[in-house]
Amino acid sequence: MRSIFLFLLCLVLSLDLHSAEAKSQSQANSLLLISIDGFGQQYWETYKAPVLHQLAQAGVRALSMQPVFPTKTFPNHYSIATGLYPANHGIVENNIYDADFDAVFRMSKPEEVTNSRWWLGEPIWVTAEKQGVKTGTYFFPGTEAAIKGVRPGLWQAYDGSISNRDRVNSVLAWLDLPLEKRPQFLTLYFSSVDDAGHAYGPESKQVAEAIADVDQALAVLVKGLEQRGLLHSMNLMLVSDHGMAKVPQQQVIVLDQLFDQKKAALVLWTPEIVSIFPKKAELEAIYQQLKHSLPPQAKVYKKADLPERWFYQNSKRIAPILVVPEAGWRLMQKHKQKEWLEKPGRSVVTGSHGYDNNSPAMQAIFVGHGPAFAAGSQIPAFSNIELYNLMCRILGIQPAPNDGNPDWVQSVYQAEQKKD
Repeated sequence: MRSIFLFLLCLVLSLDLHSAEAKSQSQANSLLLISIDGFGQQYWETYKAPVLHQLAQAGVRALSMQPVFPTKTFPNHYSIATGLYPANHGIVENNIYDADFDAVFRMSKPEEVTNSRWWLGEPIWVTAEKQGVKTGTYFFPGTEAAIKGVRPGLWQAYDGSISNRDRVNSVLAWLDLPLEKRPQFLTLYFSSVDDAGHAYGPESKQVAEAIADVDQALAVLVKGLEQRGLLHSMNLMLVSDHGMAKVPQQQVIVLDQLFDQKKAALVLWTPEIVSIFPKKAELEAIYQQLKHSLPPQAKVYKKADLPERWFYQNSKRIAPILVVPEAGWRLMQKHKQKEWLEKPGRSVVTGSHGYDNNSPAMQAIFVGHGPAFAAGSQIPAFSNIELYNLMCRILGIQPAPNDGNPDWVQSVYQAEQKKD
């Protein structure tokens, strides 16, 4: 009887040890991707964010992270998720025209945002789910569509009215699920810094207040992870999608007065990039009009002549003609100029993004914290397309084809260096 008892005791202890090891390994291969929309690299030294800084000091921080062009929210979030340039993943702007569908994608059109036909490539949550890794996404562009017929295991339709703390508490609740149901890959998204930057400019007290609120939400997250014993055993990646440029009220280019819009079949307007689809045989006429009428603060490009470093040519969704202003300038239509200038409560200085991704004001942030990252280290600037391969390495899954450099991961992934 004694020998049977000892055998059963050893069996139970062995199972418990195996379960603990499996749980520990699962946590080490877990990842929470946190996006702070519009948190420019220039904010790092300008505004107080003690929790964010503490996470960076205990992990790895990049000198900066370069967004892809155009430096807009949807293209950059989806490049982070897929490791692809916008020309390859299809989300080439926040507003997109596809001739095959004869349809326009806009962030404000939920019927298109949730339609998988726009989202090419394979985002990290699809890669993970296909390989048996559970995912939970609390807001992230692309997660509301069934891409390749796959959705995250847990996901939340975007609702900007939900407070930052409530977003954090929802993710913490997912981490309280039983291990067999708990997501191994999660996302968390904060939009308030971007909102404040647009409305009041990057040097405003409103941006300072928004950053303080996000940092307080991060404090709730850190405390919650500590209480669950996860702060040092799972990985966090804190990123932004782009920076924010200061735009004085008078720095406006009224573009529709500089070319004959009747020669265009479609024009997609945003203040930082205007996409022109000419009518048949009218491309050269529109281009020449703009080339000779634009002020020096903006450039007109034929698609074939776009800078190679933008990797922004090989997609039918990119317009034949693009107009791109310098950072800090805004493109506008005449009939909207007066309305914009006279809007009640309009700040004399606002903020914007979408410009050349080499602009210092457009640079983003990266912080890595957890067992995959060397504590107290700093890495050089890099492109956000590299993050997909890094996330796959942390999660222990095989990446889909992408534009990133696998060798870059070797220089960042501390867990791999420890094994070597």
